[in-house]
This record gives sequence, C-alpha cells and structure tokens, in this order.
Amino acid sequence: MGASPPADGPFDRALRRLRRARAAAGSGGDWLLRRMAEELIERLDLVTRSFSDALVLGAEAGLGGLLREQGLAVTVSDADEDRLPFGPQSFDLIVSAGSLDTVNDLPGALIQIRRALRPDGLFLAAFLGAGSAPLLRRAMRAAEEAEGLPPSPRLHPQIDVHAAGDLLTRAGFALPVADREGVSVRYSAFQTLVADLRAIGATNILAARDLRPFGRRGLAAARADFEAEGGTVERFEIVHMMGWAPGPDQPKAAARGSGSVSLADALKSRG
Repeated sequence: MGASPPADGPFDRALRRLRRARAAAGSGGDWLLRRMAEELIERLDLVTRSFSDALVLGAEAGLGGLLREQGLAVTVSDADEDRLPFGPQSFDLIVSAGSLDTVNDLPGALIQIRRALRPDGLFLAAFLGAGSAPLLRRAMRAAEEAEGLPPSPRLHPQIDVHAAGDLLTRAGFALPVADREGVSVRYSAFQTLVADLRAIGATNILAARDLRPFGRRGLAAARADFEAEGGTVERFEIVHMMGWAPGPDQPKAAARGSGSVSLADALKSRG
C-alpha cells in the first residue's frame, strides 16, 4: 500500500480528528501541551484588561479550567480551525495550544479567528514550530535506509517564528507578536518520545504520508540511531503567536523592522 489519496490540503482531516480525540481521552504524556497552556495563561495574566467570553480551540490541555477559574465563560471547540462554526464578534478572547501547525488553511483559519473576536479582543496561541524534533527526523531516515525505502514525509513541515508573525499581519491582527521558546528533553528510549507525541496527537497526519509501517529492521534502526549514546536530548521549539482584533483606541504598531514594539507593550491594554 502506498501513499494516501489526495485531500483538500496537506493534512488528513479525518485522521487529525481521530488522533486529537484519542489524545484527549488518554492520560499522562501530554506535558508539552500542558506547558503551552500554562505559558498562555501566564501571558494572559500580563494583560491589564478584562475578558468575559473565551474560546479554546483544539486541545483543551487544562485551558478551559484555568480560564473558568478567572471568571470567564468558556467554549471549547475541536472544530477544524479553518472551518469555525462561530459568527463574527462572538468572543473577546481566543486561545489555542498545540494545534495550529496542522491546519490545512492556516491563513484562512487566522482570518476566521480574527473575525470571531470582538474589537480589541485578544488571540493567543502556541504550537510546535520549525526546528522541533531533529533527532526524531534523523531516526526516521535511518529506518527508511535500513528497509531500502525512499525518503517520505514522516513529520510535517513546520512553521518558523518569522512566518508566524507574517501570517498574523496578513490576517489583519493589530500589534502582532510571534516569539519562540526552546525546550530540551532527555529521553532514554525512542519509544518514550513516540509515546509523548501520541499523547498530544502529534504523530503523522499528512495526507501524502506513506501508509506502510516500518518492519522490525526499520524500527531497530530508528531505536539504534536515537539511543546511540544511551540517552538522547531532543529539542522542541514552541512558537507563540499573539494579536489583537483591531479596535478604535489601540496604539498603532511601529513600522516593520523598527523593533520598537515589544511583547510586554503588545500585551498592555487600553483599560
């Protein structure tokens, strides 16, 4: 069996929903999502204005409970982010942890998110970005070579921080900010890394993925490559995005490249 049939974008929507549902039903191993969620809440705490209606997109990751503790009405949606079922100006806060990197139409999703925000509403998101899991990629190639297979997309293309900022601007967000956080994790076993990725629904959902599973030889090669020194430090790059729905009283961002708009300034509210 070869590649999967054509789809309406790079990702298999049905498989994406299935993997996310399985991840949500599991327990443990979702520390990456929890870390993203906690950082989003910490950033929200820096904002001096108040919010009333929040939308959590994708993985809940504890975000719903944390927001409810702050007195917000919370809606949690697992709908495809580029097919949101919400009308314009439905929320004044939208947050997302760990899902925007696998949206078929990310520019369209961001436009829909911005439209779903009320004027001066805030959008905060985090996801795994470019540069994540380089040793896993190497191990996958070792498995392919061991089985005589040509290179195939095993991990999806990832978004870097510069592209994230550009996407926010194109979607019409005011005061857009994108930054990244590097996280290094020591793994003693290849299978532990795979289990962590399964726990957050981050395994391969590319529509063009090779459907043939690795055999014993390929899996042994992947393990040997990843565990070569008895313990491997894998790297994850978490990209954070933030933008405001345009409002009449917002300060204007400085010209592109001036470097005068900081994350702290962008998080400030008008009241």
